[in-house]
Amino acid sequence: MGARLRVVLDQLTHVVDGNHAFASSDLAAALVATAPSGCEVEAIVPAGAEVSIRGIADVRRLSLARRELAGSWQLGIPAGAGDGLIHSATLMAPLVRHDRVHDHDQTTVTLWDLRAWDAPQLLSKSTVSWQRAMLKRAVKHADAVVVPSHAIAARLGEITKLGDRIRVISGAVPSSFVVPFDAAERRTALSLPASYVVVTGAADSLETGFRAALATGRDAVVLDAPEGGEPALAEIAAAVGLPEARAHIRGVLSTEDRAAVFAAAAAMVATDAGAGWPWRAVEAMTLGVPVVAVESGVHHDVIADGGMIVDAADAPDAAVDAVGDGARRLSVLAADRSRSFSWLGAAERVWGLHADL
Repeated sequence: MGARLRVVLDQLTHVVDGNHAFASSDLAAALVATAPSGCEVEAIVPAGAEVSIRGIADVRRLSLARRELAGSWQLGIPAGAGDGLIHSATLMAPLVRHDRVHDHDQTTVTLWDLRAWDAPQLLSKSTVSWQRAMLKRAVKHADAVVVPSHAIAARLGEITKLGDRIRVISGAVPSSFVVPFDAAERRTALSLPASYVVVTGAADSLETGFRAALATGRDAVVLDAPEGGEPALAEIAAAVGLPEARAHIRGVLSTEDRAAVFAAAAAMVATDAGAGWPWRAVEAMTLGVPVVAVESGVHHDVIADGGMIVDAADAPDAAVDAVGDGARRLSVLAADRSRSFSWLGAAERVWGLHADL
């Protein structure tokens, strides 16, 4: 008799976890597509959630809405989630005591970054509190905690006692991440210039990106700026000599808008050296955008030879090369490296993980 893998679909789409929403749905679809013979995928969702993933064998819709369910699971109350094989592409899961050996119950969760521990100032207090509480529950009850890179795994091993329960399975870009037919119109609607460098990272690291953009003679387009943070980021740009008119600060964009932005980018500069999956760098590589990233274990894991990984002080010179003589070579390397990441590949490893457990 085959197994039924029950996947928690966490569709929260606000600024912090927008990436996690598509990770949940894209991974679930890939799990359906890669299911071993005789195995099925079931969805666990909060009250009111809609599931449009083809091939899902069943949907267990719980009685609590997402916020109430998150609070319930934080307290260790299953709230009707049941047992069996449970996998979540986030920390959102019923992490309670179960018997893997005799009842064959399993619960695995995913942790995409460690900002709640290493850079809590970047998140709301409630988010930090919830993530820390859920990781504590995972340490007690999870059969495995999945992280997307070996550098994050090493850091997680330093702050927890998970031991060999830490597993590495990479992420990927959204299945809908393709250049839209109206890309030019979208860029116009976003008031973007004809030539620019995309810059990403936390506020305290963006100075490096602004210096790099300035060195190339191009404007800077910042993605994922926190709500209300535009004036402060514009001041950082001005302080390094990039006029306000050339610093285009944008918040969280839709998948289609991001694809349109990257489609016309001369290069991307990733300035965040923290322990987190570099969502935007992988998107840039997917579209063959030359990538310059500051030195970090995660960037070495993920970008590897698909871009230029340099000290922050060397980012301006690297960016000049990326938009100049090295542009063609870096574009090819980026596109080639991006093929290492797919939700189908991740799904196969998730099935393998539960088989190993």
